[in-house]
Amino acid sequence: MGKEKRKVRIGFAGVGGMGQCAHLRNYATLADCEVVALAEIQKDMVAKVAARYGIGKVYSDCSEMISKEKLDGIVASQPFTRHGQLVPDLLKAGIPVFTEKPIAGSLEVGRRIVDAVRKSGTWMMIGYHKRSDPATMYAKAEIDRLKNTGELGKLKYVRITLAGNDWMNNGFFDLIPTNEPRPNLKHDDPAKDMNEEQYRHYISFVNYYIHHVNLMRHLLGESYEVKFVSGSEMMLAVRSRSGVDGVIEMTPYNGRLEWDETSQACFERGYVRLETPAPLAINRPGSVELFRDAEIKQNKAPSSTQWFENTEFTDFAETEPSKGATAQAIVPTLPWIHAMRQQAMNFLSAIRGEIKPMCTAEEALEDMERAREYLKLTKGI
Repeated sequence: MGKEKRKVRIGFAGVGGMGQCAHLRNYATLADCEVVALAEIQKDMVAKVAARYGIGKVYSDCSEMISKEKLDGIVASQPFTRHGQLVPDLLKAGIPVFTEKPIAGSLEVGRRIVDAVRKSGTWMMIGYHKRSDPATMYAKAEIDRLKNTGELGKLKYVRITLAGNDWMNNGFFDLIPTNEPRPNLKHDDPAKDMNEEQYRHYISFVNYYIHHVNLMRHLLGESYEVKFVSGSEMMLAVRSRSGVDGVIEMTPYNGRLEWDETSQACFERGYVRLETPAPLAINRPGSVELFRDAEIKQNKAPSSTQWFENTEFTDFAETEPSKGATAQAIVPTLPWIHAMRQQAMNFLSAIRGEIKPMCTAEEALEDMERAREYLKLTKGI
């Protein structure tokens, strides 16, 4: 029998809608985790939440929770336009902090948070849950393996498409609501170099599509720049540091009850295709398809314009099924674990030092920089 893992002691800073249904429900039901305390301003709601999940300590202030509890990590599910007000103070405790994406509502605040992380001596994990979907984890490992072995040739192109609407997928079915008035909390100042309309446009983009800005870098395995945004703003084209092209297609159509989100990493002789479900889907991972083309004897790996010059057509007969050379499509069976739950598991593993954080503050700041490039191309600022 294996050695039982030490329970990681977690404190929550906020248990509103996402705090409860995207995060607390998962942490509170993991055997190797102990949620020891909640900090929440809305007193009636937090009392009910604590009772449901059997959490003994409740505080109205994060500072008091940190000073009185021995915590291994903090989950701070707050509006991202409040991260600059909250996160630097949480980091002073010197323990890992988890927040939702993006890192902040502006580059200025994001840089301030990264600086606070560096001074704290600890680390911060940003909640890009798509990275933690079992399907994405499988696809990423396979993409990296194929890049290392070269067995399908070079990575040529990455495409991400989102045409989704019902992101909740009934994920708030067990939310404990409250009739208490919403607290009047201080938010970060808007970006100084944007007017009100430009800032709203920027916030809308980073609230929704920043997941895909982040996922593009994750699948490429390297940084990139935004090179083009279509006039309709439905297509964003990128070029990676090593010269790989990519595109993000942003809601080319709407489906009221559908969530259609796919990513495809294309190699010269095959691809890795990923489908991810709605963010709050429960007990449902994404899916992966691995496609490997039949081997064809060639003088060299052709580009689309060189195919006919470089292919020995007499060798096509060798690729017929009877000759044993056939294309293959593999669809692995994945565990029934949804992305938000696996994300909680990954945060605990990172606290133990078993893995690196799935997305650090430094990398999340790159997302804000890419979003700024998007704004420059669409609004000229």
